[in-house]
Amino acid sequence: MDELDAPLSSRLTAPAAALLAKELGLETVRDLLWHLPRRYAERGQLTPIRQLVAGDDVTIVAQVVRVQPPRRMRNRDGALLQVTLGDGRDTVGLTFFARSVRQFAHHERQLREGRTVLASGRVEVFNRSWQLARPDYQPLDDDSEDAAALADRPIPLYPATGKAPSWKIAKAVQTVLGATGRVPDVLPAEVVAEAELLDPLEALRAVHTPRDRADVARGQRRLRYEEAFVLQTALAQRRAGAASERAVPRTRRPGGLAAAFDARLPFPLTGAQQRVGEEIAADLARERPMQRLLQGDVGSGKTLVALRAMLTVVDGGGQAALLAPTEVLAAQHLRSTTAALGDLAAGGLLGGHELATRVVLLTGSMGAAARREALLAAASGEAGIVIGTHALLQEHVAFADLGLVVVDEQHRFGVEQRDALRAKASSVPHLLVMTATPIPRTVAMTVFGDLETSVLDELPPGRAEVTTVAVPLQNEAWVDRVWQRVAEEAALGRQAYVVCARIDGDDAGKDPADGGEEPPPDDGEKRRPPLAVSDVVEIVRRHPATAHLRTEVLHGRLAPADKDDVMRRFAAGEVDVVVSTTVVEVGVDVPSASVMVVVDADRFGVSQLHQLRGRIGRGGLPGTCLLLTEVPEASPAGQRLSALVATRDGFELARLDLEQRREGDVLGAAQSGRRSSLRLLGVLKDADVIADARAAATALVAGDPALERHPALAAAVADRVSGETERFLERA
Repeated sequence: MDELDAPLSSRLTAPAAALLAKELGLETVRDLLWHLPRRYAERGQLTPIRQLVAGDDVTIVAQVVRVQPPRRMRNRDGALLQVTLGDGRDTVGLTFFARSVRQFAHHERQLREGRTVLASGRVEVFNRSWQLARPDYQPLDDDSEDAAALADRPIPLYPATGKAPSWKIAKAVQTVLGATGRVPDVLPAEVVAEAELLDPLEALRAVHTPRDRADVARGQRRLRYEEAFVLQTALAQRRAGAASERAVPRTRRPGGLAAAFDARLPFPLTGAQQRVGEEIAADLARERPMQRLLQGDVGSGKTLVALRAMLTVVDGGGQAALLAPTEVLAAQHLRSTTAALGDLAAGGLLGGHELATRVVLLTGSMGAAARREALLAAASGEAGIVIGTHALLQEHVAFADLGLVVVDEQHRFGVEQRDALRAKASSVPHLLVMTATPIPRTVAMTVFGDLETSVLDELPPGRAEVTTVAVPLQNEAWVDRVWQRVAEEAALGRQAYVVCARIDGDDAGKDPADGGEEPPPDDGEKRRPPLAVSDVVEIVRRHPATAHLRTEVLHGRLAPADKDDVMRRFAAGEVDVVVSTTVVEVGVDVPSASVMVVVDADRFGVSQLHQLRGRIGRGGLPGTCLLLTEVPEASPAGQRLSALVATRDGFELARLDLEQRREGDVLGAAQSGRRSSLRLLGVLKDADVIADARAAATALVAGDPALERHPALAAAVADRVSGETERFLERA
């Protein structure tokens, strides 16, 4: 057995090993050695206390400012000792509890005023003051061996818990690292030499027990490159595997369906649409299945590009399936597709064009008769284009010759769902993945590394300007003006969206049916719950300016038929205002919608707000996006909103969004509840590392696709790129 796979109980005392397993899930030598420091501190550099975030488990370096005499509690048995730590500007409190005052003698000896300590605990706000709940600490200026060793070196601070503070983890790491004689190198020797990297054991010593900051940099450089190389090797294998599969080439017929559609377009394609269309057409014409990511900013015309690809496949004798995340969006795709095709979508029907195909919808809420008809049209091949939701994935859904799978809003689907649809084809179908969330290049290389990427970086003519304004909720006159503006637009025959972060007052947060994620609070104060759809719809219906408007609600808990009815009437101009959750975030196209009001906008991410803003200004009408918020402009959330006001560049906003997220969130650790899939690698700051590793990994896999000559690397890929990481890499 590799010594890295040895249980921690063979290196540490049984209580220490049990603590690390229970608190942090660390069970083997490998687990502990790759539990890397989150950051480093120096004894003379105190942690800025005002940067603490409520709810975080932290370890800080601070000085003891005040120790109050221990006292008995008034309303319950026991005693307490209160200690104040400071950084020279702000303070944070520690409170210790015991049965009697005498039990605080040890704390009083250790926590003398003026002493520098490492302190850990969960950040809380009590009586408007910072506190570390369930605190623990270690002095940094006493004569103990541990403290002396820390005094002249960077202090590694680990992801920790109250019961397993950073210094206990550091002590365990030093014990295990000292007993570890060899760490197998997963990187090929030529890669290590070419990139001038440390040996893996040297790198681990450098990051866990550094002599100076240069040690940290050298060790982290090696570990970052290794992370990037293992991930890119897995993605290169996926690309190689896809390249070895065989698909049926699909090409346009001269004078065929695709050509007839292009001839009818009432506007010219943008240069970006032409370029991406040619890339997709070239892919479809090959025997190798297309694996392509189509990304573009809001309103860049992705749906048109996808429709032209689907028509090309129909020309080539195949069928195309478009998988949408919600019934509202699937119905919208059906309406827009049939409207764009006209009689070209009426194949086999009276009045249909001689080149026409059929476009059918398949969703879970359809009636039995309509469902049977759609299933028969797909199975017989009569329907060249089948649009649907998860209902397309069910076992009894069959296709005559599925040639192309289009996945809209890829982040809403898992790999199992995507593969379930592809498996319905008699030969491997081509795959086109669409996302309206702009993705920085390095994120695409990491998260969508098994897909070729096409970018629509140009907006079609006719997209009107959208003015974005942040409106302080505290200013009643400004908020009143928001509802007046909605009424003014309605008087001109235009419509408004009003978006809220939750459905009703009983929700703890957003409804799972509506998707999206709420950013964490930016300050330590307890914040009121965000206003809900049920609250805001009453405001709209009672406000003097908007009381006469036709107002409806839309959210994920409505029956699918009801949701579709609301959107149908809104699109037809029969509804003036829709008060909604983020179910309207993607895809629904209402040209006369000119106002977007986002209530408690600070509860949304930048990219999500950008998506919402993209719902207006689609019909040539100038739009107004009003962001209602209580947060100060200088706060992180306020800065997010300021950035949104300043630019409509989705790629720039996506970069900002990722920069403000914590590192693990990029690969979904926040959603999975597990440690970050990437321990050190940053998909934005380590762009060069990712690019170099991708090139080297691609070359290696080209010569050894199964990694038969690199067993250690193969084992690392199997170990690290699995489970949550693999699923997230597939679905972003």
